[in-house]
Amino acid sequence: MKPNYISIFVTSKDLDKRVDVYISQKFKYLSRNRLKQLIIDGFLKFNEKVINQPSFKLKESGELSLLIPEPKKYKLLPQKLNLNIIYEDNNLIVIDKNAGTVVHPGAGNKDNTLVNALLSHCKNLSGIGGVLRPGVVHRIDKMTSGLLVFAKDDITHNSLSKQFKDKSINREYNLLTWNQLTNPEGVIETNIARSKLNRKKMTVTSSDAGKVAITKFSLLNSFIINEKIKISHVKCKLLTGRTHQIRVHMSHIGNPIIGDKKYSRNNYYLNLPDYLKNFLLKNFIEPQRHALHANFLGFYHPIKNEYLSFSSKLPEDFNILLNKITIR
Repeated sequence: MKPNYISIFVTSKDLDKRVDVYISQKFKYLSRNRLKQLIIDGFLKFNEKVINQPSFKLKESGELSLLIPEPKKYKLLPQKLNLNIIYEDNNLIVIDKNAGTVVHPGAGNKDNTLVNALLSHCKNLSGIGGVLRPGVVHRIDKMTSGLLVFAKDDITHNSLSKQFKDKSINREYNLLTWNQLTNPEGVIETNIARSKLNRKKMTVTSSDAGKVAITKFSLLNSFIINEKIKISHVKCKLLTGRTHQIRVHMSHIGNPIIGDKKYSRNNYYLNLPDYLKNFLLKNFIEPQRHALHANFLGFYHPIKNEYLSFSSKLPEDFNILLNKITIR
């Protein structure tokens, strides 16, 4: 990918707008985080003057020029790891991820990720996500399992990113939560922001902070284990894609996901019968494996212009847990 220049002429109608907001509205394929970093790194000019503050206000007419530099050479180690490939063509690849696998390298995870494996498998991945996230259009957490799509080229990446922003991608999840749902179905709509008390956590916040997050849920089955413990099998559909969204939302309504230590005390298991407690401790509580699985993914192929949909069966540990809950 060669360096790409974006040029925009600012008119009197555009004045008093933040430059990062203004550009992101014009070019929706650029994520706000990516745009913010490009500005901070000095790749934006206004009337030939470098602007390195994303909050810069447009006070006069003129020309904005943004350089999207050529992606750095991958400094990642291609690794031959097992990949559960659901679909692949010249433009994209769909993977069914195991719980415990990290999507891309980052702090504390420099190798043995899906990206390392993909670099070995298909060589070319889109560069829009940056040097540590080639091909990565969206993510699921390390201890969550299920379906992900990766882009092999920038045109595909841009189109898929736009579908995510337009909420036209269909993503559904199966999960097991503590407690019974108050309502058998509904929509959770809140704002989600990073917690001020713990920067590794997200939290539901007031309407004037964070980003809008919308989760549609429906009850598949409910189980009364004993007088103290009830468990719900739930299906969720994501209408937005915020960090930890389902985990935060289910905890917010009083139904934290089994195995999710970050958003649940997880001490519910203390009141379980031994046959169930022992299995949960070994397979979910101690490894912090979320009982959360991305089981359906549907989107329009950017090049073939046809709708593709993929389903993933519940993984073995999830099924065993479900069977133990069902057969008491």
